[in-house]
Amino acid sequence: MKQIAILLFFSIGIFLVSKTSSAQSNAATKVPGIVIDYSPASSGKYIGSPSICILPNGDYIASHDFFGPKGSERTRAITWIFSSHDKGKNWKHIAEINGQFWSNLFVVKNDLYILGTYKEYGNLVIRKSTDNGLSWSEPENNQTGLLREGRYHTAPTPTVLHNGRIWRSIEHATGPSSQWARSFAALTISAPIESDLLNTTSWTFSSEKLFDSTYLNGQFGGWLEGNAVVDKKGNMLDILRVATSTEGKEYAAIIHVSPNEKESSFNPETGFISFPGGSKKFSIRYDKKSDRYWTVGNYIPKEYSDIKNTGSVRNTLALYSSKDLIAWDVNKILLQNPDVKKHGFQYIDWQFAGKDIVFVSRTAFDDAEGGARNYHDANYLTFHRVKKFRRTKNNILN
Repeated sequence: MKQIAILLFFSIGIFLVSKTSSAQSNAATKVPGIVIDYSPASSGKYIGSPSICILPNGDYIASHDFFGPKGSERTRAITWIFSSHDKGKNWKHIAEINGQFWSNLFVVKNDLYILGTYKEYGNLVIRKSTDNGLSWSEPENNQTGLLREGRYHTAPTPTVLHNGRIWRSIEHATGPSSQWARSFAALTISAPIESDLLNTTSWTFSSEKLFDSTYLNGQFGGWLEGNAVVDKKGNMLDILRVATSTEGKEYAAIIHVSPNEKESSFNPETGFISFPGGSKKFSIRYDKKSDRYWTVGNYIPKEYSDIKNTGSVRNTLALYSSKDLIAWDVNKILLQNPDVKKHGFQYIDWQFAGKDIVFVSRTAFDDAEGGARNYHDANYLTFHRVKKFRRTKNNILN
């Protein structure tokens, strides 16, 4: 009888595990895109900072970090690396980096790099991989990837190659974390492409542009998560997400960087532009074939336009383009869910892939446990493809 009871208990256990796995599998099939990784709300570790790049051999590499009450981002952040050999259809977890946060992936001279901070508001660090992401260098000192000590903030925003240099925008956190964007000073860093990118002496840091409470008629809440972008005149710009208390309006800020890479300037009269999705993180890249700038960001539909905190509306994702970086068209609605509280497609990082755009999303969506904790605390990393993006219609909402 004892053996029968043990066997029955074991069988029930297998059934429950199987049922739970099946429920989770069914929930995952409803998630838009291809699921790269999943971390349920019950884990206390949420998925952040998605990034993607395409290796010279055609493989896709993706990354994300963890944050939350059971995460280690305040001491030594964790980033996971994934690889796909079939254009994003299937993904494999290939590496874990201890001490990497808010980071983007990029390739220079066939080597893979990741640049961000060591932890939340930590040292600025860069790592290198010579084996397609399987192993990574350690930023032990200023010759091996420790670019600057201090309190820095950033996100997976683009690195840009321009005039023989590689450029990246970051923020220096000059005040306490409680001030959030108000404490962020915007700047760009750059280094010669042929230099040792792990050596801090290779990098030039521009001057910093501080928060000014008088901007936007006193409704300015700070700027963050800047994009290094080259305009059509060859000028280097830092285009940033803007936090504002102006109801229903979204902006981006454009800071100009001097040709000597050292000075930055901002005109509050002309530097703020109306930008759909500007109150959330975005990435801008230029496509020579269409002669347009493109971004994938969070659009606010009319039915949600009365929500005061525009930065919290992340349930709709759209493809935008612009000829001049000032006027932006909505080309296509990519993803949408009617719920704004527990659903979000956010912090998009993306790349051109021939006729397509491929992107990864920090996705808050339904699962077998009742879904994400909220729109912000995402439970999925998902992969998506926008086919023949250049054929999407300009300004579909007009």
